Amino acid sequence: MTAADSEKTINTIQAVNMALDDAMAGNRDVILLGEDIADPQAGGVLGVTQGLSTKYGQSRVRSTPISEQAIIGAAIGAAMVGMRPVAEIMLMNFTAVAMDMIVNHAAKLRFMSGGQTHVPLTIRTMTGAGFGNGGQHSDYLEAWFAHTAGIKVVAPSSPADAYGLLLSCIDDDDPCLFIENLPTYWAAGPAPERGKRIALGKAHVMRRGEDVTLISYSRAVNDCAEAAAQLAKEGIGVELIDLRTVAPFDQTTIIESVAKTGRAVIVHEAVRNFGVGAEIAACINEDLHGQLKHKVLRIGAPQCPVPFSKVLENAFLPDKSAIAQALRSSVGVPT
Repeated sequence: MTAADSEKTINTIQAVNMALDDAMAGNRDVILLGEDIADPQAGGVLGVTQGLSTKYGQSRVRSTPISEQAIIGAAIGAAMVGMRPVAEIMLMNFTAVAMDMIVNHAAKLRFMSGGQTHVPLTIRTMTGAGFGNGGQHSDYLEAWFAHTAGIKVVAPSSPADAYGLLLSCIDDDDPCLFIENLPTYWAAGPAPERGKRIALGKAHVMRRGEDVTLISYSRAVNDCAEAAAQLAKEGIGVELIDLRTVAPFDQTTIIESVAKTGRAVIVHEAVRNFGVGAEIAACINEDLHGQLKHKVLRIGAPQCPVPFSKVLENAFLPDKSAIAQALRSSVGVPT
């Protein structure tokens, strides 16, 4: 990467498009399927795949009927015969329609064939509260899939991560669920190095600190970064870990960090109850029982659907103020 390249910024829409473009250019077996993703339909509802069907043809970038089961079923079949399909399910809530295909077929075929049949399928989907899209279009449902053996769950927090992680998902011989955050699609970040993969299952320590470990993924990482910067001004050193891969998550990096700080705060946009944060907290307590200086704290959304009302939607979402308060509480600072 040149000095000029390192100064460029792109958004997540551009990063995902770039990753798909590079993957298709490098491997003719990479194909795309999804509703309205070809250029005659504007390259998807938000233009994420714009230009790709013109460049690679509609035999490789296929707009499908409005049928999530058909999209995933066709993609599984293509994967089983050697293709590397990237299937777009427009919104994460709609993965529920294809749950049987994803959980009982894509995720299990390797196990049920004695390792003879792999399903190199990537499922792209977007979600996230903040746009007033209501309860059937905004849920983070990553815990459903993290609980399913045989599928990796990936949730980038920046354009560069989206690029590198998506390339790794497409390369992977087993199914991956790639979660894009709608409200951050247009947020700019440093451009990635073309062709550089980011390893799945490895977390990124974004900020070093000695006092408390802060663990998050996807959009919530940005709020965590702001809270950590605020705490630094107060003399509290926050070690910020971006999981990048939700399942399997990088337990080694987390345990090493919490063993050092003695404290942990876990943040995700998804509903707090039965969430990914609970599994991480359990692992921390199992590995570091008796060594913690404060109980593990979890921040997530309340146990209700995402509200349509803007006022209620804002209250539903964890924010940097709540994160900062939790961090202060963890280190014993009155809030």
